[in-house]
Amino acid sequence: MAEHNKTGKEGEQEAVAWLKKQGYRIIQTNWRWHHYELDILATNEEELVVVEVKTRSENYLLPPEKAVNKGKIKRLVSAADAYIRYHMLDIPVRFDVIIVIKKKNEYQIEHIEEAFYAPVNH
Repeated sequence: MAEHNKTGKEGEQEAVAWLKKQGYRIIQTNWRWHHYELDILATNEEELVVVEVKTRSENYLLPPEKAVNKGKIKRLVSAADAYIRYHMLDIPVRFDVIIVIKKKNEYQIEHIEEAFYAPVNH
């Protein structure tokens, strides 16, 4: 496995552990729909929380949150819509981003709740 893939998997595992400590219930990880993937699906009793995890080493060039651009948001919203329809859910949805920075053998985690909203099509 390439080093960046290994770092990404570790970051997702750290994000899952962190969410559990915060009281979230993890429903599923790495859910795929066509070519799209949802990193973490969780609930907090009130809503479905779709979490995009961005993991970087401490010497990254571009801030991880910049990787969640308009195209990525569109793909995440499409996949979340498919997940909701497939599982016939009737629950509010929230989109979060968790940034995981790997510093040697430690992880720094930043949780951005409501990082973006699903775009409205007119």
